[in-house]
Amino acid sequence: MTDLRLGVLGYGLRGSLARTAHRPGAGSRVTALADHDPAARTAAALAFPGARIAADHRKVTEDPDVDALMILTPDHTHTELACEALRAGKPVCVEKPLAIDVEGCDAILRAAYESGTRLYVGHNMRHMPVVRLMRDIVARGEIGTVKTVWVRHFVGYGGDWYFKDWHAERRYTTGLLLQKAAHDIDVLHWLAGGFTQRVQALGDLMVYGDNPHRRAPGEPKADDWYTEDGHWPPDTQRALNPVIDVEDVSLVNMRLDNGVLAAYQQCHFTPDYWRNYTVIGDAGRLENFGDGPGGVVRVWNSGRSPHRERGDAEYPVPDAENAEDTAGHGGADPLLVDEFVRFARDGGVTDTSPVAARMAVAAGVRATESLRDGGAPRTVPELAPELVAYFDRGQSH
Repeated sequence: MTDLRLGVLGYGLRGSLARTAHRPGAGSRVTALADHDPAARTAAALAFPGARIAADHRKVTEDPDVDALMILTPDHTHTELACEALRAGKPVCVEKPLAIDVEGCDAILRAAYESGTRLYVGHNMRHMPVVRLMRDIVARGEIGTVKTVWVRHFVGYGGDWYFKDWHAERRYTTGLLLQKAAHDIDVLHWLAGGFTQRVQALGDLMVYGDNPHRRAPGEPKADDWYTEDGHWPPDTQRALNPVIDVEDVSLVNMRLDNGVLAAYQQCHFTPDYWRNYTVIGDAGRLENFGDGPGGVVRVWNSGRSPHRERGDAEYPVPDAENAEDTAGHGGADPLLVDEFVRFARDGGVTDTSPVAARMAVAAGVRATESLRDGGAPRTVPELAPELVAYFDRGQSH
């Protein structure tokens, strides 16, 4: 089988996904890439020898030698670029979040529906071993019917990753309940078997808003903007983004359309970096301790008791499918690429879902509105029924 020829828009932080997808002779290769930044274009030319590198995205979307597109640009550009690519008739993978508002998500889904072009959304956490393990435990009925889900996300590197560039500005992200929490809200929905219907949130800019050490407008990020063991405690961060107007801590309560109650908490100034999921059913509960290899998911379901560290069942979090691949979200990125390449070629059912991606954004948008309005509850808008039906059919009219 010949390689699927991929065009890539954007070569920033998620350029790693393009590098993962570049597998000449093994199913897919990057043949064209566009980025406004000259430095990014120089790096891309080295990463993808022989690929056509351009500043104008249209040189890629209109290239007849490109079979499918990957949109890895900043969040606020997704709507325009995805709609244009879909109308050009090329299967599209859009990095999460799908867009930064509900209207943008619906425009993308509508463009896919009207054009008949295949749309895929990069929610790679559905391929993470810890998430697959928890999903399997729920599906086997080990905790009964899910009734409530609690998620805590400790973002230990938040000051480096989200407060030193465009992520810190709501005009580019709406807020980190989209950019960061879209992952977890999507997983929460997947584990609970429903979508958020009603949401209420509180949040604040507690730490990074008081830090006066900002870069001048137009000044690039420092070379040491991220280090594995540096920049601690949080008030030692330097060269932050000139504008910071997104929250660094958020607390969200959700009622899902199937009656499940859920809670999500996100903090960007913790010393540790991992996600903790607790899923409680009417016959037990599960909880993960660590979210990568070496972690464990414990299940308590034999009866009532005082605190017990050990569960009635314990499941080690598996290694990545390819034991050599420890990068890329715990081995999820290669699996995401596999699914997108197969879907772009043949269509069919995928574990990721454009409808679920839209509902994760919609919940995040309404939660952000709530926390900026003193915690007033918000209703999450439904998606047009014809779009739901279209994507439920596997994107077939």
